[in-house]
Amino acid sequence: MKSNDEQIRNAISEQAGEWFVAHEAGPMDARDSAALAAWFRASPVHIEEFLGVSLVARDLKDARSDPEYSLEAILARANAGEDRDRAVQALRPHVIRAVRDISSRRWLPATAVMAAVTVLSVGLLFTANLRTPGHPGAPAGVATLHLETRHGEQLTQRLADNSVLHLNTDSAVSVRYSQSERLVTLLSGEVAFEVAHEGNRAFRVQTGSADIIDIGTQFDVRLERGSTVVTVVEGRVAVGPQNSSANHTGRSIELTANQQVRVADGEWPAATVAVDAERTTSWLSRQIAFDDEPLERVAAEYNRYTSKPIEIATPALRTLRISGVFATDDTDAFIAFLRTLKGVRVEATETRILVSGD
Repeated sequence: MKSNDEQIRNAISEQAGEWFVAHEAGPMDARDSAALAAWFRASPVHIEEFLGVSLVARDLKDARSDPEYSLEAILARANAGEDRDRAVQALRPHVIRAVRDISSRRWLPATAVMAAVTVLSVGLLFTANLRTPGHPGAPAGVATLHLETRHGEQLTQRLADNSVLHLNTDSAVSVRYSQSERLVTLLSGEVAFEVAHEGNRAFRVQTGSADIIDIGTQFDVRLERGSTVVTVVEGRVAVGPQNSSANHTGRSIELTANQQVRVADGEWPAATVAVDAERTTSWLSRQIAFDDEPLERVAAEYNRYTSKPIEIATPALRTLRISGVFATDDTDAFIAFLRTLKGVRVEATETRILVSGD
């Protein structure tokens, strides 16, 4: 199984390939240009991957100067009925040679290499069809953006359509805009959404277990212990299980403000519950709020942000009920609060906060 870092890197590589295709297809409109600029600004890794794809593409173009791999030769083999994979296999040595020639650079991910191969070899096999009268030109580029935060970090990003994403700690999303919809895939963590309404393009959020469609709202989506937790702050959302039909006919449930639903993979229908949405999204103000919650749950939530995790050494203290509002970035204040609890002893070291009974 790939680590989360590997999954994120591979996702960025695929996005770089998609952006390269969109950029090379022709002049980008204002919306796509703004989205590409935002994608570059989000992380230096995005720039690195894009340049990697561009470098391989350049060397593949040089390889095509060989008569055997010229456009005319490839199209001739295609018209003769040869399998298109043969053309890809024929060009692969040139890809490997090009990458070896830049051994001082980081080895490019396989997804980036294959993206370039697809653009410059397999894609050529369909050039004749694309230019045949009666067929439209190349499809408009699809704007894709990847955002992520590290442990303890938060990020606010305004998208090209003026929707706003707030990423909580340890979160990653992929945003993919097309002419028909705006699709956000939550890969890890938690995101709060402020959606700008567009009548002709739905705003959809997908996770491993849920498919969420905005109906003009502000809402929060969190991945937690194999489930998707959706909380509506304002407006409405339709929530259905993943892999259902696009409109969730007969299967979706509608949530309004201060309602929440937990969707686990393979479990449907799910029941809604009433919550205090402001408390659920207190993390937007870098706070966590609890009302008569067990210390074990409070510690688990606090550990999402702190570099020194809380460990409860005495099992009986795990069910100790506490209430309060705590700053996620003020460890000293939280330790001071714990020390006011009767029968609780707190030992803070350089690496952890140990909570035990007197």
